[in-house]
Amino acid sequence: MSGLIIENLSMRFELPDGGAVQALKDVSLTLKEGELLSVLGPSGCGKTTLLNILAGFLAPTEGTVKLGGQPVEGPGAERGMVFQQGALFEWMSVRENVGFGPSMKGMKRAEKREIVDHLLDVVGLSAFKEKAVYELSGGMQQRVALARCLANEPEVILMDEPLGALDALTREKMQGLVLKLWKETGKTIILITHSVEEALLLGERLLVMAPRPGRIHKEYRLPFAELGVNADLREVKTHPEFATTREEILGMIWDMEEEIMGRAEAAQ
Repeated sequence: MSGLIIENLSMRFELPDGGAVQALKDVSLTLKEGELLSVLGPSGCGKTTLLNILAGFLAPTEGTVKLGGQPVEGPGAERGMVFQQGALFEWMSVRENVGFGPSMKGMKRAEKREIVDHLLDVVGLSAFKEKAVYELSGGMQQRVALARCLANEPEVILMDEPLGALDALTREKMQGLVLKLWKETGKTIILITHSVEEALLLGERLLVMAPRPGRIHKEYRLPFAELGVNADLREVKTHPEFATTREEILGMIWDMEEEIMGRAEAAQ
């Protein structure tokens, strides 16, 4: 079966003092190939832990993850990661960063050059290909990170707060780029964010997670990502359903935060 299948996933971290933290509990989810999923929730709900398990950086305490019918048991080229900070090689040029994966695969120089030039054109950085990455703005560096991820031709792109450090205008432009790449490449994308508006804009499916232990609280299926592919994102935000859903989710997360604070005060 194609797609990503998560079954009864749990993650428990043992602490040095003998205690433990249940980061995730019985998380199950099936993503079809080409779906775009956004995940949000209050701090401590296990969003990043979930992403790290999907990337193969962590082994779950219980449960399984399968991609294309094969178990995920460690990092693999079929899963690409884009971090909050670009995690680029500072000593390399933009072109060299994007071409790193193909180089490691032993791809022929002419073929690699064609792929790299195409991806830099797609992300709007053709004029900067010979620049060092430290010469670029934060938004440009995230464009390089996206291009580098795509150069490895992953089946699934995992994004951990990739736009969180950007200013508002750059963030909006990058949101549009993510939607463009999703539609043009047909990749499965899972995006972690703390922004409710961003989760609404970039998720045709949206998961709200609850903490202590981390679990799926509610799932939404939304039209805004599809609308945003060919429309101004500011216009999408004026959709009546956008505002209604945003307020519903904000209230949901606020109630969770209040509950967490109440538990903390009771424990003191």
